Amino acid sequence: LKVIAIDEQLRVIYEDNVHFDKDLPEFKTQGGVYIHGDRLTVTSPVLMWVKALDMILEKMKASGFNFSQVRALSGAGQQHGSVYWKKGSIQILKNASSELPLHQSLKDCFSVSNSPIWMDSSTASQCRGLEKAVGGAQQLASVTGSRAYERFTGNQIAKIYSQNPEVYKQTERISLVSSFAASLFLGTYAPIDYSDGSGMNLLQIWEKAWSKSCLDACAPGLEERLGCPVPSHSVLGPISPYYSQRYGFSPDCKIVAFTGDNPASLAGMRLQEGDIAISLGTSDTLFLWIQEPTPALEGHILCNPVDSQTYMALLCFKNGSLMRERIRDDCASGSWDEFSKALSSTVAGNSGNLGFYFDVMEITPEAVGIHRFNRDNQKVSRFPKEVEIRALIEGQFMAKRIHAERLGYKVCK
Repeated sequence: LKVIAIDEQLRVIYEDNVHFDKDLPEFKTQGGVYIHGDRLTVTSPVLMWVKALDMILEKMKASGFNFSQVRALSGAGQQHGSVYWKKGSIQILKNASSELPLHQSLKDCFSVSNSPIWMDSSTASQCRGLEKAVGGAQQLASVTGSRAYERFTGNQIAKIYSQNPEVYKQTERISLVSSFAASLFLGTYAPIDYSDGSGMNLLQIWEKAWSKSCLDACAPGLEERLGCPVPSHSVLGPISPYYSQRYGFSPDCKIVAFTGDNPASLAGMRLQEGDIAISLGTSDTLFLWIQEPTPALEGHILCNPVDSQTYMALLCFKNGSLMRERIRDDCASGSWDEFSKALSSTVAGNSGNLGFYFDVMEITPEAVGIHRFNRDNQKVSRFPKEVEIRALIEGQFMAKRIHAERLGYKVCK
């Protein structure tokens, strides 16, 4: 959990963090999560998140941070994760005693104590059921922006309903991680925002409303448990009196809708129409601002957090830095300098030589293996080292462009 305070000039005046494993060892998480015995189910304890919030605010208080100067507060949470509030919890949230840390007041408020998160991949059957119910994977993507994904919240809710109907029955509200965090500050249930809500397989991205057919396919009475979604820049209301009494926040401090980490990245990078941001990591991620999206089976279309009339696209490529490092090691003696020199020694277009490099099963597209083609479009088993290096780089960027254009991105000259 991280906190950052900025002034009106966007200067950082305070930052800190709580490390789940190190600072909250009593929860016995690894990387902030529990990986269950089936190796598919991955969860995080809800109370760990609440206790981390208590801890970070107490650290700020001890450092002399002046909470009364905070005019507005917002945040970002990991996408797809969900929190299940037990019936009657809203009264406890509204009336939490400022004498107690919040995690003590809320200890009995959650019908599911361990929240399913984005790393979970245990809902394959629910995904198949959802796609079948709405007329296929492409139809689901056309409505919600994505085909069914195991980590997406609607499928996680469907799993909880099918396996633990009593637990679902006891649940009065389902929050995303982002709206859950906003709820803690608001002192009542915060709505889900359009942008983070686009990562659930439940929201009609065009109408900005829940899809009845998707809701019905996942669980009964789901709409009332989700509440009405709102634009991502909505001011939700003033901060809960709990924080004024315990920490000295001004009662006029405004809570602005929280959103998901990916939408927040688009906003934080200050992307505008036509812009692309690329995160080069173990997986490569592409963020795009799109005016007229065309949802496809690969990639995701989300409502834009900055401008609710436009959209953002998200593309993930699994064969990222590890693939590049492997070719660097094979063709450039493990040296990025040698790699760059070899790349510069070949011409753009690689004299017609082309390669696609998937050491692990790729998700965009679903393919595996190394595929090389010469200028005559014949498959070949190997390239000279400098040709291999350029084929890798050009192939990766060509894939990014092709898939971005399929989702509606227009490359301007």
